[in-house]
Parts: sequence; structure tokens; C-alpha cells
Amino acid sequence: MSFTPYDWNQSIQTRMEYIEERLRDGSPVVGLSIPEGVLLLSVHRAQRKVYELYDRLVFGAIGHQSDVEAIRNAALEFCHREGFQRSPDDVTAQRLVGSVLSPALKKAFGDPFTVPLIFRGLFAELGEKPEQDALYTLGFDGEFRLEHGFSVVAGSLEAENRVLELLHAKAAGAQDLQSAVRLGLEAWATGRNEAQRRGFADRHSLGARAGGEEEEEQQIRGVAEILRAELSSNDREGAQLEVGLLERNTLREGKFRLLRPAELEPVLAEYR
Repeated sequence: MSFTPYDWNQSIQTRMEYIEERLRDGSPVVGLSIPEGVLLLSVHRAQRKVYELYDRLVFGAIGHQSDVEAIRNAALEFCHREGFQRSPDDVTAQRLVGSVLSPALKKAFGDPFTVPLIFRGLFAELGEKPEQDALYTLGFDGEFRLEHGFSVVAGSLEAENRVLELLHAKAAGAQDLQSAVRLGLEAWATGRNEAQRRGFADRHSLGARAGGEEEEEQQIRGVAEILRAELSSNDREGAQLEVGLLERNTLREGKFRLLRPAELEPVLAEYR
């Protein structure tokens, strides 16, 4: 069977549209660097979304759970093998993302005869100081980006850009754990809202929205409504807030921990 460059380009375009459509409903993962450490926040209904990979590495993702697990297991295998054969200092987010995962994802995405991975991930590495923290976003096509201070993976590029605008404007004011969780929740809801709004517009071919203050008010109401709707339920099957923290100055051997419900309750109470 012949396979021309045109066929390949068409295959890539189809695969990209297929993956982006399935990522759109994913629950965003927000990363923030604060004096206490690196915080990753998301909301889940079934499986966890924030995981420790190694002593100073943490990971969160959106996508099909089987694909997320495949990437997580590959990352764990690399980290522990490198830490054992070389040195724990050689286990860095840059090597993990740039040298191991990115080439594998690029190869899988570009091969029209394999099933593509539905995945977008956020990898964070804890530094000695907040300005040394590194946050990498990695896409299904192998493209990755390094950011400092804050980052996000969401259901669409527009949603991510909207969240980054919010974090750029407000991250400087979130220097303690409670304010970081509060900002992370606002960023999560903004990304969730934007991806769903874009998806609805695409599916129904809606025209341009009204601009100005009315549009901004509608966006703000949407964020508050999403938080109340998804976080105020007492149903065990409802959404659960998940916040992982890589602590910078802990005396514990393990630096990673999930925040306890008592630590999250003061923020969650604001949306009930």
C-alpha cells in the first residue's frame, strides 16, 4: 500500500483533531511555586491526578487514564533506574521530559499505523529556592515547554492561555499555602470553564460572543458556578479536590505529601 506525503499530513491532522477533542473535557492541572515548595492542584472524580515520581519530582496530567498511567510508569522506571545506576542528582525533569518522554511521544504521534496517546502532562522539579523550581508541560506530540513560577495543562490551548494570564496577574500575591490553594482553584475553574465554553462553541458553530464588561462578568460567574457545582457536593461520587505539595524545608525523608482535608476545608468552605 502506497503512503504519500499528502496522506501523512492528512493523517497527522486527523490524529491531532481526534486527540484535542478528547482532551477538551479533561480536568486541568495547575502548578504553583511558593516558598513552601511546589504545589500541583486538580479536581478528580475517580483516579488520582497528582503523583510523586522521585525525591524532587511530581507529575500531573490530563488524558485517557491508560495513557496517563503508561507515561507515569515509564517516568517512574527511568527515574529509579537513573537514580540507582548513576546518582539521584542525575534524575531531573529536563532529562526525563527532554531525553526520554518527548522523543517517545513524538514517535508515537507521527506514526499513522499506531494508536496515538491522548495525553498532556505537567512535570515539576523542586529547587533549593522558588526561583529554581522548574515546571515542564509536555504534549501528546512530544513538544514541551519550561516555565518558572507557575504552569498549567488544560483541555485546550485557549484554556491554558487564559489560565496563564490569570496566574501572571495574581501569582505574586499567593505566597502562602492557603492563598496558593485559593488561586490554584480559581485557575483550575478558569481553565475548565474556557475549555468547555470553546468546546460548546465549536460543536454548535456559535458566532462571536459579546465583548466588554458583560463578557467578563459572564466569565467570572461561570468560574464561581463551576467551583460551587463541582466542589460543594457531599456525594462520595462527586468531584474531589486533590493538592500535592513537594515541601522545600521538611525534615521528613519524603518531600511529597497530599494536603489533608483539614488544610483544604477553609478554602472549600468559601464555595459552599
